[in-house]
Amino acid sequence: MGTLDWRPLHNVDRGRLSEARLQAHHAAQWLARAARAYIPPWPDDSHTNLGWDDGLDGFTTHPLKDDVRLGLKVIDLTLVFLGEGTAHTQSFPLNNRSDMDARKWLGEQLGAKGLDTRALDAPSPYKIPAHAIAMGAPYGAAGLIDALAEHAAWFANADRTLGGIRADMIGRKLPTSPVRCWPHHFDLATLISLDEGNSEKARTVNAGLSPGDEHYDEPYFYVSPHPYPDAAALPRLPKLGHWHTRDFTAAIAPGRRIIEAKDRQSATEAFLHDAIEGAIKALS
Repeated sequence: MGTLDWRPLHNVDRGRLSEARLQAHHAAQWLARAARAYIPPWPDDSHTNLGWDDGLDGFTTHPLKDDVRLGLKVIDLTLVFLGEGTAHTQSFPLNNRSDMDARKWLGEQLGAKGLDTRALDAPSPYKIPAHAIAMGAPYGAAGLIDALAEHAAWFANADRTLGGIRADMIGRKLPTSPVRCWPHHFDLATLISLDEGNSEKARTVNAGLSPGDEHYDEPYFYVSPHPYPDAAALPRLPKLGHWHTRDFTAAIAPGRRIIEAKDRQSATEAFLHDAIEGAIKALS
């Protein structure tokens, strides 16, 4: 697929990975809040999605005002304002600080930019997994450096590989969305459209990386066809993956299997290629 080489991955304790994921997921909601507050809404809610910035080692919003974006360094949970280009302007490490502290700092920074800070306090339209941070507990990034760095590596690798997939699909004249992170589920994905329009019956294939969730408590790559085909129409997958059909239908490659692979990048890209081709065929 012509992607850049992956970053190294490590066998980090799954409990630490889970805690790091939850803290990063909660921290990313500040980016989502800012996007909902200051970016004109788009019909598909994509004004709230986030882009991976390899130099930042984290995610950034679309421009909020005058090309100013809000970012989150995943490796240490630091909120960062970025000005024109990639220049850092102000930053706020969340370690040992609460969401109340973050709200105060963001209010000061955004107010200085002439924005109405009350818009930050609008309730979220969705729920995310519970954590003590939501009840006022401080973030604990300093104790999770290895696990946060591992998540950053997974996201960086996914951004590279999914970007290659997107380029291939566009080369085949299939409309394919930019690779973006959706703050609700905190997954990084691209959507391949097989039909024109946005109707509920439109055939699509969603390929992405989840850092983990209630279904798989570890990072995993997925390929999900829509509408969900009959299980009998689903093709065989490479050894790395399997079909998940409870609550949703998707080809899944769990992180532990990827870690065990001799060539992690090649094995994952082969899985994604076969799963995408199989999903397209199942939807035909």
